[in-house]
Amino acid sequence: MFDIGATELLLIIVVAILVIGPKDMPLAMRTAGRWIGKIRKLSGHFRTGLDAMVREAELEDMEKKWKAQNEKIMREHPEGVPGQMEPTGAYPPEKAAELKRLAQEKSAANEKANEKASGAEAKAAPAKPDAPAASDEVKSAEAATKPSKDEG
Repeated sequence: MFDIGATELLLIIVVAILVIGPKDMPLAMRTAGRWIGKIRKLSGHFRTGLDAMVREAELEDMEKKWKAQNEKIMREHPEGVPGQMEPTGAYPPEKAAELKRLAQEKSAANEKANEKASGAEAKAAPAKPDAPAASDEVKSAEAATKPSKDEG
């Protein structure tokens, strides 16, 4: 608001000390502080009142615009139903049904492919009769780790 630099402030202090005197200076500063506080409080209250009035005026303008827009819409669509539906991002029913059908066909094709692959693996890998069973391997490992009667 007021653009007071350091030199201007120093000049004001020097003049105040010369005019008021160093003895009465604290009392003068206290009085000036009270007056400044009252002015700030009053200006803050005034500013709050102005802001409230501006806000009310803006709300009234917005309400007028809303009413005018509402009347325009009601004149254009007297039944209360809009002439064209607004896009929602959802698929139309026909497109949704088509996408569902395509997904089912794809999953059915995947299942058939998996069945064929698992059937081919079973035919390609016959069981080896000469391979020891897992239980035979465990028994032989246990026998190797047990001490014999001759050692003990």
